[in-house]
Amino acid sequence: MAKSETIAFVLVLASIFTTIWNDLADEGRLPIFLVLAGFLLSFIGIRISTRLMRSDKVPWWPGSIVSEGGVHLHHLVFGIVTMMLAGAIGFATSGESPYFEIVALAFGVGVGLTIDEFALWVHLEDVYWAEEGRRSIDATVIAILVGSLFLFGVQPFDFDTSSPWLIGFSILILVVDVATVAICFLKDRFLHGIVALFFWPIGWYAVCRLGKPNSRWAKKHYADKNPSKQARAQIRFRPDRRTERFKEKFRDVVGGGIGEG
Repeated sequence: MAKSETIAFVLVLASIFTTIWNDLADEGRLPIFLVLAGFLLSFIGIRISTRLMRSDKVPWWPGSIVSEGGVHLHHLVFGIVTMMLAGAIGFATSGESPYFEIVALAFGVGVGLTIDEFALWVHLEDVYWAEEGRRSIDATVIAILVGSLFLFGVQPFDFDTSSPWLIGFSILILVVDVATVAICFLKDRFLHGIVALFFWPIGWYAVCRLGKPNSRWAKKHYADKNPSKQARAQIRFRPDRRTERFKEKFRDVVGGGIGEG
C-alpha cells in the first residue's frame, strides 16, 4: 500500500470514528460505550498477560504480584480499587466533561479486571486455571451482552406513569418478569435469565423448557419426584452435546485449557 493510500485510509477511519463518537455523545450513550470499551480492553489485556505468565516461550514476561509475606495480589484487587477511584472522582466532578468520559473508561477497566476473576468471588479460592475458573469467561460473555444492550438503548423496564391503572399494570409486568428471571436462574439457565430482563419472551421460553439436571430446580422438582424428567434433563444436557462442545472450545480459545497457560 502506497504512502498516500495509507494516509487516505487513516483519514477515512478517523472520520468514521469521529462520526460515531459525536453520535454517541449527542445521544447520551458515550459513557456506556467507554465503560464497555474499557472493559473489553482490560479483559483481553489481562487474559493475554496471564497466558504469557505461564508460557515457557516468554520467560521475560513479568509474573504475578506477590508481597514480601507471600500474599498473591490478584488483579481483582486492582479492579476493585480502580472502580472505587473512578466512582469517587465521577461524583466529585459532577459529570463534567472530559472527566466523566475518563472515569467511565477507567471504571470499565476496573470491571474487566474484576469480572475476569468472577470465579474467585464465588469460590473464595484461586481457581483461575481450574474447571470452576471457566465461570469467569461465562460471566464476561453475559457482561458484554448486557453492556451492548444498554449501548444500543435497550432498557430492562419501561414504566408508564400516565395513569394509576397503567402504573399498576407496569408493576404487575415487573413482578412477572422478575419471577421469570428467578426461575431461569433456578434452572441454571443464566443467559436466558439475563436476556429475559430485556426481552421477556426469552425468559418464558426458558421457563417452559427443562432445567439442567444439577440445578436447584431439578433437585426440587425432578429427581425422586419426577425421575422421567430427571432422565430427560440428563439426556438433554449431556456433556458431549454440540452446544457444550462449542462452549468448551470457546472457553479454551479465550481462557486456555484447564491447568494450562
